Amino acid sequence: MYKCFWAISMITVFIACNIRRNDKAVNEAKLAEIALHDTTQVQLIDSIYDFGTVNEGKKVTYNFRFKNAGKKPLVVLSASASCGCTIPEKPERPILPGDTGFIKVVFNSAGKIGYNQKSISVIANTNPDFPILVLIGDVK
Repeated sequence: MYKCFWAISMITVFIACNIRRNDKAVNEAKLAEIALHDTTQVQLIDSIYDFGTVNEGKKVTYNFRFKNAGKKPLVVLSASASCGCTIPEKPERPILPGDTGFIKVVFNSAGKIGYNQKSISVIANTNPDFPILVLIGDVK
């Protein structure tokens, strides 16, 4: 009896996990569909962030702000950095017209002594394209 209960419980867990994974895939596909057909405009509030001087090993975190200046939802499909030491996080939900969104960036200064300039590329349903974001500063 105990083994039967255990087996049914495990099957239920696997099915539940798979449903969540499928829901996420459907949502990502829906966002990609929106991005292909409905373009909007973006207005950057922050395009360059100078973090000044930090000691090596410190992590610098910054939220680049932008506004959806168009009439359609703004969908950020991806955000990538020029270096593995910089990790951008895109918003998970569309930014509605008139609303402000954020691209969170974390720069790990370990092993990056000297002047640093990191670029963050964003792919979104914007026309013209989403401008490059830049993170600069010195690591001592």
